[in-house]
Amino acid sequence: MAIRVSILTVSDRSNRGERADLSGPALRSAVEQQGWQIIDTAIVPDESGQISRTLADWADSGKSDLILTTGGTGFTGRDVTPEATLAIIERQTPGIIQAILIESLKITPHAMLSRAVSGIRAHTLIVNFPGSPKAAVENLNIILPVLPHAIDLLHESPAAEAGHQKSSR
Repeated sequence: MAIRVSILTVSDRSNRGERADLSGPALRSAVEQQGWQIIDTAIVPDESGQISRTLADWADSGKSDLILTTGGTGFTGRDVTPEATLAIIERQTPGIIQAILIESLKITPHAMLSRAVSGIRAHTLIVNFPGSPKAAVENLNIILPVLPHAIDLLHESPAAEAGHQKSSR
């Protein structure tokens, strides 16, 4: 299955051209290595309204199965990606973030400082990642095994039910 992915980088400095966006391209490369299709990419400042509008527009267009954000998940006052995401999602997917946290804590204790969220809007899964290229790709790699099944479920694909057969106990 070729998953259709959009990537949103949230960074004041990258948006102003003061710093190169390294996380967005790192995620793009990791996604393309899966054979998935990049639908859209953008860089926005740490402004809640702009983040929310972009996420909602992309999800509502029906063109993206998965939206990955990078940046804005930390503790500073400008880190508003989780709040902007929560404002537009219809349902949270906490298991995804819990899995990321569990595995990321094995790499660095700083993982507990992430405020990332994940959720569903329409038929699109949205997942927040940190702004570090290394951490963003590590987080993606943690959830890669479940993403095709998650997207099948969101699209109510008959194939998705095959993984949910009742036990013969």
